Amino acid sequence: MIHIDWAMMAFGLAIGAVMSAMFFTGLALGMRAALRSAHPVRVLMLSAGLRISCLLGIGWLVVDQAGPWSLLGYAAAFVLVRAIATMVARAGLPVRSAE
Repeated sequence: MIHIDWAMMAFGLAIGAVMSAMFFTGLALGMRAALRSAHPVRVLMLSAGLRISCLLGIGWLVVDQAGPWSLLGYAAAFVLVRAIATMVARAGLPVRSAE
């Protein structure tokens, strides 16, 4: 029987939730900046590169320090936060002015 390390999974879930929230906040900020920019592709590429690098880099550190069960928690947190972010985006809630 496989032993599941629930503490490390919870650790990965907690760190993953924070990093995923930062990832999607960065996505929103990058989109707003790109829409105001004269060169939106450059802004989006820079934003994507920074967000992906940070998400994967911190994920690597979490797995290195806490083991493979933390990776499962980290990935599950990303999927959960992504689902919440897409539900909020599809809800069409009013957004305050970017200016």
